[in-house]
Amino acid sequence: MNILHICANPKPVEESVSKQLSAEFMSELVQKYPDAELNNVDLYQDPPPFLDYPAFRALWMPLMNPGYAPTKAEKNATAYAVRHAELFNAADVLVLTLPMWNFSVPAILKAWIDQVIAPNLTFAFEPAEGGGFSVKPLHHIRKIVLLVSSGGAYQEGDPRDALTAEISAVFGFIGINDLTIAWADGQNALGFQDHAERKQTAMEAAVEAAEEVAEMALAEAPAATV
Repeated sequence: MNILHICANPKPVEESVSKQLSAEFMSELVQKYPDAELNNVDLYQDPPPFLDYPAFRALWMPLMNPGYAPTKAEKNATAYAVRHAELFNAADVLVLTLPMWNFSVPAILKAWIDQVIAPNLTFAFEPAEGGGFSVKPLHHIRKIVLLVSSGGAYQEGDPRDALTAEISAVFGFIGINDLTIAWADGQNALGFQDHAERKQTAMEAAVEAAEEVAEMALAEAPAATV
């Protein structure tokens, strides 16, 4: 099983609760399923460019005008998108490590999404019966594991939580609806005296998520031959 891990947190591990969740997840996963193929991408080491006009034209104009041929400059502008779409399409599980910033995802993750979730890279449009279109995934990711930390605490459905809404909407659009979340909320020690307990609960959830992925991988692994 191929695991694509996208990290969108610039802090060192000792200062980053979401990275600590990630370390717990990965440790448990490797212990339970040593054959996991891990591809780790630190967006702060391999930063995505903002989607500019040449890249936009190369990715989206052929959809609006099937006869459109991108220029060489436009094709060159999609180099990051193409490289990361290949990693995305090769994965079975996507793991996202990130903090909540200003009630949503860090801008660097949004830039990565804009590069990778694009027509003819990770999905295609097909005519639908009765008119309109349907989305055909070009990937085979079946599950997302979201490892998040936040200073505040948010109940499910909280309108301030744009992070979960964005992840669910973007990846649900391309057919990924299995989302497991380990969230260390209330990590602002000034506002939450129980921040350590909240972190421990999230750590346990990260371990459970790793066990779930390992079980899925083992169930799909070919039986050993004697």
